[in-house]
Amino acid sequence: MEKAASFYFYGSLNDFLPASYKSKLVPYTFTGAPAVKDAIEALGVPHPEVQGILVNDYPVDFKYQLQQADWVEVYPASAGATWPAHYSIQAPLPTTPTFILDVHLGKLAKSLRLLGFDTLYQNDFTDSTIAQLASEQHRVVLTRDIGLLKHKSIQWGYWLRSQHLEEQLTEVLSYFRLASKFSTFSRCLVCNSLILPVPKAAVLAQLPAKTKLYFDEFYQCPTCQRVYWKGSHYERMQEFVQRLKAGEAGSVGD
Repeated sequence: MEKAASFYFYGSLNDFLPASYKSKLVPYTFTGAPAVKDAIEALGVPHPEVQGILVNDYPVDFKYQLQQADWVEVYPASAGATWPAHYSIQAPLPTTPTFILDVHLGKLAKSLRLLGFDTLYQNDFTDSTIAQLASEQHRVVLTRDIGLLKHKSIQWGYWLRSQHLEEQLTEVLSYFRLASKFSTFSRCLVCNSLILPVPKAAVLAQLPAKTKLYFDEFYQCPTCQRVYWKGSHYERMQEFVQRLKAGEAGSVGD
């Protein structure tokens, strides 16, 4: 026998709904007693973006089985949101989260590494690999693919609303409250390893001619051997970081 429930989605969860259902009552028909998580995702909202669920004014978790005439209210997750601990269905994020990004977000990965955040990225990762690594290494998944966030093994994740790099970075920094946690120029932009000071003589053969003449302070990635120094690109990146700290979206330096 077909049954019916009613859903209402708050705040940013409306981003996943068609225009006709945004900030409105959403009807849902079903048979049997499906888990409320399945119903929420069937309506388009991935579970990592959900912080709390009330059914008929009582808090429930994702395993709650829908019943005829249930009134379901769904609240968004956010690092800055306050929600009673016994109501929350999201595990607390680490103090400084680590990330894994989907294959379309290489520029965002580089930008997060620039700011010092542990960011796993490879352009050949499959969705199942990303979900597995996120679960095993307790990483936050960042993606433009809503379907990826619906993998049941993913605990934390965020769907980027924008397709533009500067706006994406601003979204992530704001959503996860990261502005005070920068450790700029501490990671390799290519492979994510922490870079280390290195004597000029040890990397001399890798340096362009003018760099040999004008610079004496160098850093090297112990994993991929890439060498870094504080040239004009460093100054542009510093300006970029200052704009971010001031809440202004800039563009990433070379």
